[in-house]
Amino acid sequence: MSTTAPPAAPTTPTATELTVQGVPVSEIARTFGTPCYVYDADVLRDTLTALTAALHPRVEPFYSLKANPNMSVLAVLHAHGARAEVSSLAELRTAQLVGTEPDDIVFLGPGKSRAELVACLEGDVHAIVCESLAELALVDALAADLGRRPRVLLRLNPSFSVKGSGLTMGGKPRQFGIDDVQVLDADPLVDAHPHVRVAGVHVYMGTRILSVEAIAENTRGVLRLAEQVAERHGFPLETVDVGGGLGVAYFDGETDLDVDELAAAVNPVVDEFVRRHPATRIVMELGRYLTARAGTYVTRVRGTKTSRGERFAVADGGTHHHMAAVGIGSFVRRNFPVALVGRTTDEPLEEWTVTGPLCTPNDVVARRALLPPLRTGDLVGVLRSGAYGPTASPVLFLSHGAPAEVLVLDGAPHLVREADTVESLLRPQRLVPLPPTAGSAPRP
Repeated sequence: MSTTAPPAAPTTPTATELTVQGVPVSEIARTFGTPCYVYDADVLRDTLTALTAALHPRVEPFYSLKANPNMSVLAVLHAHGARAEVSSLAELRTAQLVGTEPDDIVFLGPGKSRAELVACLEGDVHAIVCESLAELALVDALAADLGRRPRVLLRLNPSFSVKGSGLTMGGKPRQFGIDDVQVLDADPLVDAHPHVRVAGVHVYMGTRILSVEAIAENTRGVLRLAEQVAERHGFPLETVDVGGGLGVAYFDGETDLDVDELAAAVNPVVDEFVRRHPATRIVMELGRYLTARAGTYVTRVRGTKTSRGERFAVADGGTHHHMAAVGIGSFVRRNFPVALVGRTTDEPLEEWTVTGPLCTPNDVVARRALLPPLRTGDLVGVLRSGAYGPTASPVLFLSHGAPAEVLVLDGAPHLVREADTVESLLRPQRLVPLPPTAGSAPRP
């Protein structure tokens, strides 16, 4: 794995032992066990700094913790200029613990609890993103009770359609945001909510966008809509969150975004807006884009077999840790880039289906992937796995629990999340006291 730039998406698996900042993955696996996630801090840093250097200086990177909420991952990104976009109390606390300034935190998401809203008010975050007019009224009432006047952004569900997105978040009926026509037709919002400061707009159109033209056009549409809503309701545009949705190439035929081409397409759009609104903060959310290429999911082969002519390698890790590898949300099941990572070999490639330990046929990490002949004990890595790994997976299926997570920083691997154990999984449970005879049935 490169320590100076994000690694390219391979079209064929490597047969060379993978190293992270010079540390062999096999050594990391021996030290911390498998399955585990391994993150490269240099790739986190380089991805963020290359993007921010290319984009318009008024575009502020806000890291979406939902992609990977590991505290140390955020700490690396925070150290190199990332703000934080959070969607739960735990994510908010994580951002605070790594030293994120309150004015560099936005809180969004549907169905916020009262406790979450109160924490935002007491923590004086930059903005609460309101997903409905009812939520706006609730924040106004809570602010009155607490004697606060928070800044809020209106999350809009625009009428225009997203372009080039792998997963659409707006432009059709959604639980996210307020339909733009509802906001434009609503009675004036500012006077009706005197205890909040309606200060801007948030729009998130979709994710996994790999077209710079689509990103530029979506950005232009969001900025235009923000101006329309601000003019209609008479509030100054202090902040506009243009979403983001920058993609990462996982599959054959996909190409990573070129940051220079992205900047050439987006910067003029931003510059035109900045000339009209010189004091407005412009937020770009970045989750998958910042972390995906920095991570590898490492799993060890426990055994191999052939079934009706198909080769299987059954490993100790599976989709309970890496549900994204199943292709959730995709019409076609395609493999993430996968490789033999624990040894070097020049053996010819074969088709292998790599599965995990779960009792379901869906527990397939890679189907008919081209790999060298696999043996018990081999390490297989799912590359580009730094985003939506454990955070988007059913880690409690079969009570296996979450895997270890390791961050390589300055050439040294650090355990940044302990793997769950049988004891840690059972500790939160409580055994109900039963009558002495309950559950005992006569033996036949």
